[in-house]
Amino acid sequence: MEDAGLYAVTEQTIYHFAEWVKLTVELCGVLVIAWGVLVSLWLYASRIFTKRQQDFAALRLSLARYLIVALEFQLAADIISTAIAPDWDQIGKLAAIATIRTVLNYFLEREIDAEVEAVRSGDKEAFETRLDDAADRPTD
Repeated sequence: MEDAGLYAVTEQTIYHFAEWVKLTVELCGVLVIAWGVLVSLWLYASRIFTKRQQDFAALRLSLARYLIVALEFQLAADIISTAIAPDWDQIGKLAAIATIRTVLNYFLEREIDAEVEAVRSGDKEAFETRLDDAADRPTD
C-alpha cells in the first residue's frame, strides 16, 4: 500500500517539476520576443531620427530572427506540455498549437532566406521590389 502512495507522490513531484520547466521555457520565449522588439524599436528610431538611408530590411530581418528563436522556445514548452498532458483533448490542442508555431517558423525562415539571398545577390531591383511589396502589405 505504501508503494502506491510513494508512486503518487513521485508522479506529482515530476508533474510539478515539468510544469515549472515549461513555465520557465515559455518565459524565455517571451523575454526573447520582448528583447527583439526593443532592439527593433531602437533600430527603427535610429533610422528615423538620423539622416541614414531608410533601409528597413535589416530591421525586419532582425525582428524575424528574434521571433524564430522565440517560436523555438514556445515549441519546446509545447513539447514539455505534451509529456504531462492528462488527456487526449489537451494533447490535441497542444498538437494544433505546435503545428501552427512550426508553420510560422518555417515561413519566417523562408522569408529571411529570401531577404538574405536578395541582399547577397546584389540584385538591387529585386531587393527594392521586395521592400516595396512589404511596404504595401496592410499592417492590421
